[in-house]
Amino acid sequence: MPTPPNLRVVDQPLPYVDRLGERSLADIELVVIHCTELPDLATAREYGERVRYDSGTGNSGHYYIDRDGTVLRYVPEERIAHHVRGQNPRSLGIELVNTGRYPHWLDSRHQAMDEAYTDAQVESLVALLQDLAARLPTLRHIAGHEDLDRERVPASDDPAVLVHRKLDPGPRFPWERVLAQVPLQRLL
Repeated sequence: MPTPPNLRVVDQPLPYVDRLGERSLADIELVVIHCTELPDLATAREYGERVRYDSGTGNSGHYYIDRDGTVLRYVPEERIAHHVRGQNPRSLGIELVNTGRYPHWLDSRHQAMDEAYTDAQVESLVALLQDLAARLPTLRHIAGHEDLDRERVPASDDPAVLVHRKLDPGPRFPWERVLAQVPLQRLL
């Protein structure tokens, strides 16, 4: 499968990227689709740069796709990014800029994810997935963050109510459109 001609990736490594664990590219078998649940790419970058662990690293996907289709690589594939519980060593994380439930992530009254993904985002995502599948022969599966992290937690407005910790990429993500164009099987 040739590299899609319309794919341009801008490298913008996170400051702590060299502290992230290394792995062989042959270990990667899954790509996880996320949405940032933040207002814009600048805020997503700020969150990605925050150090959250004793190792001097934080939470971040490998790739970020802005609303205009711009693709940025924050973490190289051979590094293990912290983007989904229990799956990081074998997966790549792709974050789509989208407000999701921002800023009331866990408020039971604000669980709708109404922002649609742009055509430019979806086209860039498909091109990136095609490129990754061509370069990484062990990459065979795709999942949404919500498929892999089903934990329910007390709502911020009412601890007696449980809400999903993760809902991304959410109901507006065009799974059928994406899966029709990439050689990956969805994990549910």
